[in-house]
Amino acid sequence: MKVFWPISKILLVVALPLVFFTLSVVIAFNSQWLYSYGFEKYDIPGTTGLEKVELEKASRQLIDYFNSDQEYIHVEVLKGGQAFELFNDKEIAHLKDVKGLVLLCHNVLLFSGLYVLLVSALLLVNPGQNWTGLPRGIILGSLLTLAVIAGLGITALIDFRWFFWQFHLISFANDLWLLDPARDYLIMMFPQGFWFDATILVAGLSAGWALVAGTISYAVLYYKEPGARNSRAGTRKPSSPEH
Repeated sequence: MKVFWPISKILLVVALPLVFFTLSVVIAFNSQWLYSYGFEKYDIPGTTGLEKVELEKASRQLIDYFNSDQEYIHVEVLKGGQAFELFNDKEIAHLKDVKGLVLLCHNVLLFSGLYVLLVSALLLVNPGQNWTGLPRGIILGSLLTLAVIAGLGITALIDFRWFFWQFHLISFANDLWLLDPARDYLIMMFPQGFWFDATILVAGLSAGWALVAGTISYAVLYYKEPGARNSRAGTRKPSSPEH
């Protein structure tokens, strides 16, 4: 048991960034607002020749697909009054790989979230453990989240093309993601600029969760732990008596 609690607290610190990040990714992939914003910002109707209503219909089907047990997606849209299959076989196969990443995020969010809740409950109810271990762990996890976001964010801002390329090389075991912007609708609908904006959204949400959790934990630790306040007060130099 002497080893159990220190390891549990370390894993708590590591699990929190996973919770914040995967929660943000899941929100982004399910955000109809993000898709509509991208279509408007990058003039996707002009690029694809598809009406905005057809693009939004396709994005809703993508959201449904990422949250279903359907293996492959088939999206039919209208262009010039004619119905056609939006994605070709290569795009459909790549979307299956993307769905695998989304499912991985869901699973990581579930298990890391359950772990955080379980360890938090154990720290609070175990009489042999100081309750301050929980807010301290959350503060450290929040700081770790902000540090990771800062490191990745600086890299992405310096050269997002390289960052985007490396992400795909690491995430996919094939080259199905190498699409042709002249004929593949998937890359026409979601150009690199869209993914830059999505990355900013995920980073901003993750940082927001970390700041809220860290600030609340610090406030609880400060106002509920008398020793912390007393130690701070003790460091202040006494004022000189007036003569």
